[in-house]
Amino acid sequence: MDEYLFTRMYPAPLRASRTPFQRDRERIVQARAFRRLAGKTQVFTSRASDHFRSRLTHTMEVAQIARTVSASLGLNEDLAEALALVHDIGHPPFGHAGERALDRCLRRHGLRFDHNLHALRIVEHFEQRYAAHRGLNLTLGIREGIIKHSRDYTNEQYPMLAEYFLDQRPPLEAQLIDLADEIAYLTADLDDGVESGLLEIAHIRENVTVLARCYAIVEKEHPGIEDKFLFHEALQLMQNVLTEDLIENTRHNVLAIGAESLAAIRAHSERLAVFSPEVEAERLQEKQYLYDTLYTCEALSLEHDKAEEVVTALFDYWISEPEELPQGYFDEVQTEGLARVVADYIAGMTDSFILLQYAAIKRAIRR
Repeated sequence: MDEYLFTRMYPAPLRASRTPFQRDRERIVQARAFRRLAGKTQVFTSRASDHFRSRLTHTMEVAQIARTVSASLGLNEDLAEALALVHDIGHPPFGHAGERALDRCLRRHGLRFDHNLHALRIVEHFEQRYAAHRGLNLTLGIREGIIKHSRDYTNEQYPMLAEYFLDQRPPLEAQLIDLADEIAYLTADLDDGVESGLLEIAHIRENVTVLARCYAIVEKEHPGIEDKFLFHEALQLMQNVLTEDLIENTRHNVLAIGAESLAAIRAHSERLAVFSPEVEAERLQEKQYLYDTLYTCEALSLEHDKAEEVVTALFDYWISEPEELPQGYFDEVQTEGLARVVADYIAGMTDSFILLQYAAIKRAIRR
């Protein structure tokens, strides 16, 4: 691993007992923003059932997959795990519905909300655990991976991110995080969808090729077993199929270009950590199925509408009444601007806390 990825914004003593990325992992899991993931929506709100995934449990599943893939490829497992643990730390309450609402609110002020960039603000600015500086003082390798694991940014649009090699591909450990994320939620969302009663196993088998293929295998191995147990076995097999394809196709791509260094990975014109064309087609099919049958179904659409109402109402309230912000956030207005500060405050909330704030403000307005 190239040692420049170990550099930090502020000097920090080396520890013989832990690698730099292991120390980053510990700083991440001890952060308040990481703990708050337990109270943030993945697909279903925790109010619906304690059995559904939260952002935190999803993050743990991504970390497991990331370690498996990185170990199989001989990559740095500590870097991959730390990036998996931090990859969703910038998400606001109410999942993607909350993110869309915040982005719409900020657009009115000429700004945008991007959960990757917000995650970087969290680890560099908002977390305050050290006497000498703000932020978690994470390594360059982690900070680069936070912003580049799922998309590319350009120097022209984001000159403030120039230190993160925007004209180059990220390390493989960062590239694989987005795919580990896909594997985790493609498996989990089918599971939670059936658990919720919004999806039916038979319908999934008819419309999701990769799951149907896995189901046929486990059904043959376990004849006469109840559908729900076969479904769980098929989900596990599907996760393994996707994971192994990512491993093998990434290995093939690296060998095909003769890459023997991080510099060669960075210089390549495309990302190398990708699914094979066949599995990519199946991934896209399942993703479309989930969008059509689950993410946009009436029950969840009602939740999304409520989430957007809550986020928008609170944003508008604090824009018009900035003195009602907590003092620490109010003090940031001069340097960060009111709209960004309000968005920062809302983005840090859990689902339960934002609903309490919404109820309190509705009472205050009635008075």
